[in-house]
Amino acid sequence: MKNSNLLLSRFFSTGPAIVIAFDHGMFDGPIRGLDRVEELPSHIYPGVDGLLMSPGMLRDIGPRLFGHRHSPIAIVRINWSTIYCFAWNYHSGDTVKAFTPQEALQAGAQMVLISLSLQTGSQPQDARNVEIFRELCGQAHELGLPVLGEYFPVHEENLNEEQMYQEIKIGTRILYELGADVIKTFYTKNFQDIVSGCPAPILALGGKRLASDLEALKYARQQISSGAAGIVFGRNVIQSPQPIELQKALIAVLKEGLTPDEAAKKFGLQKEHQNAYALHQ
Repeated sequence: MKNSNLLLSRFFSTGPAIVIAFDHGMFDGPIRGLDRVEELPSHIYPGVDGLLMSPGMLRDIGPRLFGHRHSPIAIVRINWSTIYCFAWNYHSGDTVKAFTPQEALQAGAQMVLISLSLQTGSQPQDARNVEIFRELCGQAHELGLPVLGEYFPVHEENLNEEQMYQEIKIGTRILYELGADVIKTFYTKNFQDIVSGCPAPILALGGKRLASDLEALKYARQQISSGAAGIVFGRNVIQSPQPIELQKALIAVLKEGLTPDEAAKKFGLQKEHQNAYALHQ
């Protein structure tokens, strides 16, 4: 069995995968919850399945996050795209290779994330984005690194419900055909149809900050009930007033069968945030 298959078996071994993302600084700088990198390890519960970060973070705080026997899987983003620079309102979808899979492996990565955006408005740019994805994906597989492919629409905030569904449905299948082992993307309507049309397991992202931790738990359960193989939550965890308790509650809901209300009560989570700060950061 290939090393990548062994790792993926471990990744999904306890049920739906729970990944906490804090790679936002690669695009938006020190957003709330990530402004003090050295404090981040104290906000992460080691029982989650994976942590998504930048190579810089892995270098500096990796030993504190992954230096124990039952550590989460280290997932590192290795390409860079303008579409994630929300603070600067970039929308072109230009993508570049930021790090090689070899560099990620040497830093301690166990899986790499490679993003893909299409319908940029430029067919040559779309083709170049595919070329970059395939080059990095092939290099990663040669090293035994599983690839988490991310499909992110260029103008996601301007797409209506049907447009988002159609683009995610096509984009996720393209990622599978290009070699992604696992896929991360938006949760849409008719999500079960997207899952059934894509043989690779799909992780649903959390997106913008929800109104409360309870809402985050309900959203996560809805995603899994619709066929997602796991979740990738960033702001909804790192900007929570109780990030450790929320991660424990996510495990209780997605892996142990508690309802969101039961888990919120068990771990003392607020049903409404007293400070609705940075909901869209």
